[in-house]
Amino acid sequence: MSSGSTCAVVGCHNNSRKLKNALETFCLEHQQLRKACPCPPPYALHSMPRKEDRKLAWLAALRLKHPPKRVYVCSFHFIDKKPTELHPDPELYLGYDRPPPKKRRRLTRTTLSVTASNQASISTQPPEPHLHSVHTQWEDPSQQDHQYCNRSRRKDVQDKMTQCDEVAYFILQNDADALLYTGIALETFNTLVSTLEGYDNNEFTMPVRDQVLMTLMKLKSNRVIGDLSRQFHISQSMASKIISHWLDKLEEVLRPLIPWLPKETIQATMPEAFKKNFPNSTCIIDCSETLLQKPRNLGSRGESYSHYYSHNTVKYLVAVAPCGLIMFVSAAYGGRCSDKFITMDSGILTYLKPGDEVMADRGFTIKILLFERKVRLVIPAFTKKRRPLTEEQVTYTRRIANVRIHVERAIRRLKVYKILSQIVPISMAPKVDKILRICAALVNLREDLIRDTQ
Repeated sequence: MSSGSTCAVVGCHNNSRKLKNALETFCLEHQQLRKACPCPPPYALHSMPRKEDRKLAWLAALRLKHPPKRVYVCSFHFIDKKPTELHPDPELYLGYDRPPPKKRRRLTRTTLSVTASNQASISTQPPEPHLHSVHTQWEDPSQQDHQYCNRSRRKDVQDKMTQCDEVAYFILQNDADALLYTGIALETFNTLVSTLEGYDNNEFTMPVRDQVLMTLMKLKSNRVIGDLSRQFHISQSMASKIISHWLDKLEEVLRPLIPWLPKETIQATMPEAFKKNFPNSTCIIDCSETLLQKPRNLGSRGESYSHYYSHNTVKYLVAVAPCGLIMFVSAAYGGRCSDKFITMDSGILTYLKPGDEVMADRGFTIKILLFERKVRLVIPAFTKKRRPLTEEQVTYTRRIANVRIHVERAIRRLKVYKILSQIVPISMAPKVDKILRICAALVNLREDLIRDTQ
């Protein structure tokens, strides 16, 4: 099947057929097909200008060995998303600045054979599959990792394992150490480790305590895998496997620690600041973003680009009870998604009951969505036609700000885990949803949020 007009940039696969299929999809925000809704198309295809000087400039920028008969370039490659007087030529992501793939170097072994007359002769032969020989001048570290995984009884590995047993006890001496490296108190960490004892993987020879500590240290400080592997005396590949395993298990075990509280519990635990002015409040919602490493795929790059941060991000919704407990954290969405779309798609609306009251920022244009469910939306007052707010509106807005700040404090606690406050690498992107739920559950294990200000 023909793909129609295709972008001529090397490595770009945008074409008119993909654009047509995208316009045939349904827009959840405007409840109609994208070709009829006001949302802009994902990209546009621009044909090469007919003027000879501009045509030569385009061909020079694209560096095509065999240019097609009709040259099209999509809007991703223009600084202004289209040819303009200031930037008439394609300049971005042109494909020819990618480094060439590195060639693999073949390893050769040099063996030394000694004759009876003490004369030495050197010969070269391909490496053999065993780990080490008395004649070999190099070692294969992957074979060492393999023997470590298979519980080798060699003395040097035993010595390392003895040191590894002492890592967690050496690092975590008191609550201050536990908060620094894991974000939770020492007693809470010990209880968590005892709960996770049955979720161990027999492939790993490290104690469960050290495995959980290393995983939480990755979340709390976002240290590189190589640094953690050195501190725990294991290989990088083993450290990566351990962290990946425990991210799955921690999310499974800690998921119940993010409960949607019943109305009676919310009323019973409501602080005085809410009881006085907003006694019917159910939750406070807000969206936050975390920077994401720029994806190689142009489609993913566009979907995750945030104009607010001018960077690729993941965006997620957080709902906090009046008492400060995180009751809901959504999956991670691309930074391009609006607050309204995330609210509709995340599933939080299913938890709201008639008579509930939701507090949000001005950016949440969800009044109609909540009105259909007989839920009241509390947001700060808007200025209309540049008219100043009345005295009552100013007082009302200040009262909202005084209590709405608690959701920002909860998000601040969430971002104490630097994996969410620094740039998330693409390799960790598939685990972002689980990381969000783990960090939210760990935040709920800390002391009360509201009590800190009283």
